[in-house]
Amino acid sequence: MGRPIYVERFVRAPMEALWNATQRPEAHERWDLRFTEIRYLARASEKDPQRFLYATRIGFGLRIAGEGESIGARDRDGDRTSALRFWSNDAKSLIREGSGYWRYAPADGGIRFITLYDYETRFGAVGRFADLLFRPILGWATAWSFDRLRLWLERGIDPAVSLERSAIHWVARLALAFIWLYHGIVPKLVAGAVLEIVLGVALLVVRDARPLLVLSGALGIGLGLVTSVRVPDLVVAPFQPITLGVAMAALAAIAVRADSELPRAARCLRQAPAK
Repeated sequence: MGRPIYVERFVRAPMEALWNATQRPEAHERWDLRFTEIRYLARASEKDPQRFLYATRIGFGLRIAGEGESIGARDRDGDRTSALRFWSNDAKSLIREGSGYWRYAPADGGIRFITLYDYETRFGAVGRFADLLFRPILGWATAWSFDRLRLWLERGIDPAVSLERSAIHWVARLALAFIWLYHGIVPKLVAGAVLEIVLGVALLVVRDARPLLVLSGALGIGLGLVTSVRVPDLVVAPFQPITLGVAMAALAAIAVRADSELPRAARCLRQAPAK
């Protein structure tokens, strides 16, 4: 096993609301990026672990399926804990089996929602190597999903809307980054192109890109006008600078507007606080 995945997010919501959103399969699969299907199995008594089936669609009509079981408990301080085991016999699954817990710890004004889990991989050394990339992605997906859940419970933002806004934001943002990088690298790789390359890279990596998006829109329009004045023949050429500048400004505006209250993995704690 690698380093266990730890994620914590403070959620300003009643305990029952958070419990229901995470323990009811039809609610859980709405906000958790890691799963597309969760189904509880019937159990003989309330004392038995709750068995469940899960699946994740990975595209091209393929899905990875697995099973698990969980046990919920309360302690005298008001905390709730849901311990779980999970495993997969699906040959496509990198994860063979694992275990962990969800903890719901009441705090002033809300609840500390915490998970810690770890797993074993299949495919031997190849699986362990693949997990060097897969584990950080899985940790990010867990944290992003926790913040998506928080927005649902605190702000009433439907999880489907959060995903849609995120897709719109990143499509527009990646398109602008591509334009800057293309114009900085492909036509010429000289000192005058350094700003374009830096701006393109920054749009890919900074957390809050809104200032850069506004700058991109302004520069797109400004450079289109300046270029058209300096080279008038370009005004009537196909895909001329003014139309490119307008398109860049529109992409920037779309990305900024879609950025409103997006889920962000960076808002979650990724290491357990020191005791």
